[in-house]
Amino acid sequence: MIRTIRAKFIVGFFLIFSLSFLVLNQTVNEIIRTSNQKIVTSDLVGMKNNSNVYVRQAFLINHFTNDNIYFGQMAEEMVNDLNHATGSSVSAYTVDGVLLFSSDKTVFAGRGDDDLKQAVAGKTAYNISYGRDQGAVLFSYPVVIDGTKVGILRFAKDFTLLYEQSGRISDIIFYIALAVFAAAFLFSYVLSRHITIPLVKLTRASTEVKNGNLDVRIRFKRKDEIGRLAVNFNEMINRISSQISTIERDRDRLKELNEQEKRFFDNVTHELKTPLTSILGYAEMIREKGEADRAFFDKGMNHIVEESRRLHGMVLKLLEVSRRPSDDRELEQVDAGQILQDVCDSMSFRAKRYKKSIVCQADERLYVNGQPDRLRQLFINLLDNAIKYSSPHAEISAKAEMDAGLVRFSFGNPGEPIPPDQLKNLFQPFYSVSRNFKEEGSVGLGLSIAKSIVDDHGGSIRLVNQEGRIMVYVEIPCFGKEGAS
Repeated sequence: MIRTIRAKFIVGFFLIFSLSFLVLNQTVNEIIRTSNQKIVTSDLVGMKNNSNVYVRQAFLINHFTNDNIYFGQMAEEMVNDLNHATGSSVSAYTVDGVLLFSSDKTVFAGRGDDDLKQAVAGKTAYNISYGRDQGAVLFSYPVVIDGTKVGILRFAKDFTLLYEQSGRISDIIFYIALAVFAAAFLFSYVLSRHITIPLVKLTRASTEVKNGNLDVRIRFKRKDEIGRLAVNFNEMINRISSQISTIERDRDRLKELNEQEKRFFDNVTHELKTPLTSILGYAEMIREKGEADRAFFDKGMNHIVEESRRLHGMVLKLLEVSRRPSDDRELEQVDAGQILQDVCDSMSFRAKRYKKSIVCQADERLYVNGQPDRLRQLFINLLDNAIKYSSPHAEISAKAEMDAGLVRFSFGNPGEPIPPDQLKNLFQPFYSVSRNFKEEGSVGLGLSIAKSIVDDHGGSIRLVNQEGRIMVYVEIPCFGKEGAS
C-alpha cells in the first residue's frame, strides 16, 4: 500500500510538473506570437501611411485627373521609390489585380494571393508566413485618391530578424523553465521519499506487531509529525507488551489458584473421608456384633474415639485456615519472647518423646501488638513441624531478638533439604514435601495456619535451607510500629 502511495506521489508530481511546463511553454509561445503579430501589424500600418502620402503627393504635384491612367504610367517610378524607401519588395496592380510593375517578381511568385484578392475587393489585407527562425509578410491595399480607387500596392517584407530574436527568447525561456521544473520535480521526489520511507517502516513494524512480534521498535531522529508518530507507536507497543505481561501473569496466577483450589478440595475430601470411613466401618460392625465380642468392641470404640478426636482437630485446623482477621478482636501489648519461652518449655516434653531437644534463646521485653493465644499457636505449630521433620536425635533451636524495629523469631532444625522449587508452596493448605518419612495423622495445615497468624499481625514468614538446617524466619513489628494490625 505504501509503495502505491510513493508511486502516486511520483506520478502525481510528474504529471503536475509536465502539464505546468507544457502550459507555460505554450503560453510563452503564444505571447511571443501575439507580440510579433502586433509588431508586424504596426509596421505595416506605418508603411501603408507612408506609401499613401507618397502617392497622394505625386498626384497633387502633377495635377493628373485620370487617376487610373496616371497610376499605370507612374507605376515603375513609384515602385522603385517605395522599394528604396521601405526596404521591401513592391508591386503595383490595376484595380482589377493586373500586375503593372514589380521590383522583384520572384519574391511574389509561388506564394498565396489571398491578400491581393481582398485588396481587389477593396480591403486591406496581409498574409504572414513564418517559421521558427524566419518570417515574411505579403501586404496589399487599394490606393484611393479623392474617393476613387486608382490601383493596388502590394508589399513583401522580410521579418526574419524579428522571428530569430523571438525564437532565441523562446529557447531561453524553455530551458530556464525546464531547469526550474526539473529541480522542483527532484525536490518533490526527495520530499516524497522523506515522507514515504518512514511510512514504509511503520507499515513493516505494524505487520510485525500483527504477527505477534512485540520486540519491534522504530527509531526516527525527527522532530516532525512522523517522528511523533514513531514515538507514539513505540509507546503503544510498550503499553501493549505491559498489558499482555499483566494478562499472562494474571492468567498463570488464576491457573495456579484453580489448581490450588482443586488440590485443597481433593485433600480436604481425602483427609475427611479417611477417618469418617473408619468410624463408619467400626460403628456398623459394633452395631452388628454388639458386645458379643468384648475385645473387638473395646478396640472399635477406642478407634472411633481416636478418629473422632483426629477429625475434630482437623476441622478446627480447617476453620483456622479459612478464618479471616476479625476487626472486633483488639490487639494488645504482648511480650512475645516470654510466650516463646513458655511454649518451648511445654513442647520439650513432646520433643523428648521423639528423643530430640529444644534450645530456646529469647531476649527480654520483646513487645509486639498481638493476640497471645494466636502467637502461642504460631510457635506451637512451628516447633511441632520442627520436631516432626527433623533428623533423629536432633537439637531444635528457637530464638527471639530485636532487629531494626522488628521482633525476629528463628526456628531451625537439621533435616533433609527441601527442593527450592517447593519452598514457595509450603505455606499452602495440605501441601507437603515428598519425604522419606511423615508423621501419621499429619495433614499439612501447620505452616498454612502459621502464615495466616503472621499475616494477621502484619509480619512476614519465610522458610529456607541453610547449611544443612531448615530455618523458618518470622518478623513481626515491635510494639507501637505501623503495620501491626
